[in-house]
Amino acid sequence: MDVNDAIISEDLTIEGDVLAKESAVLVRGRVDGNVTAKTIEIDRSGVVTGSVSADVVTISGELSGRVECSDLSLGETARVKADLSTVTLSSSRGAKLAGHVEVKGR
Repeated sequence: MDVNDAIISEDLTIEGDVLAKESAVLVRGRVDGNVTAKTIEIDRSGVVTGSVSADVVTISGELSGRVECSDLSLGETARVKADLSTVTLSSSRGAKLAGHVEVKGR
């Protein structure tokens, strides 16, 4: 994480959109809204209800909504109910995914 990046801590809930076009966002708490950033990581304790859009998205927590990215990685604790559009997708054993998946490839 860089000094300009945003961390949404475990005890924080944001109701509304998060926009950090040139920075990274680490979600350890809850976001009820859309998240747009250069890189988005939803940690094990993180929950996002809404759309996420970034170059790189890593999910180890919970997401309900939509994902648009170039590179998507699902950790073993990921719980995703979303429509996904990505260029590359990697998933660890144990990740849970429900929704429409479009992997465009390079």
